[in-house]
Amino acid sequence: MRIVLHNLPLLFCLIYPMLFYFFAIVLYSCNGTQWDYTSNLCGFAHCYLLFDKVLGTFDWAFNNGLPMVVNALANLVLIVRVVRQKRRFQQSLTWRQQRRMTVQLLTISSLYIVAWTPCLIVALVQILGYPTFLAQIQTDFFLDLIYVVCLFLPWVYLSFLPPLTKWIKELFHYEQGCKLVSITRIIQFEARL
Repeated sequence: MRIVLHNLPLLFCLIYPMLFYFFAIVLYSCNGTQWDYTSNLCGFAHCYLLFDKVLGTFDWAFNNGLPMVVNALANLVLIVRVVRQKRRFQQSLTWRQQRRMTVQLLTISSLYIVAWTPCLIVALVQILGYPTFLAQIQTDFFLDLIYVVCLFLPWVYLSFLPPLTKWIKELFHYEQGCKLVSITRIIQFEARL
């Protein structure tokens, strides 16, 4: 049972993306029309995204959208499970104890959802039949919004480590104190002159 529930999903998550993108990018036949050298976005998308609606929709929905939805649902299910377990064991539900876990889960999930949802929705509409639907906004903003996750996730993680944040605050407070002392000494030195 451990192999089925633990090892196989991990193995699937390692092997599936390599196989899918090897076949979709390397082995997918291109006719060369995607290479418009006068465009700023020459070769911007892979052939299967431009010319195969079924494979492009599957890629955006299953490989990009589904992980986002599973992430959000798994976090909500975990929170509901904690609440139900507390009720089942007739323990008082104090949100003060559960608040940290809830805030962590919802913060990380909402960061992914805010960053990925606009790009996924616009890309699916474009693949399904309206290729110019918000194309300029998608190129200029939504595709860059995905990188917000990479930029803010370390800060989110750091904010949930109380000893580290306390140490950083003390460090900056100490350095500010040192700067004030050095400024005071400079002023005193100039006053002597």
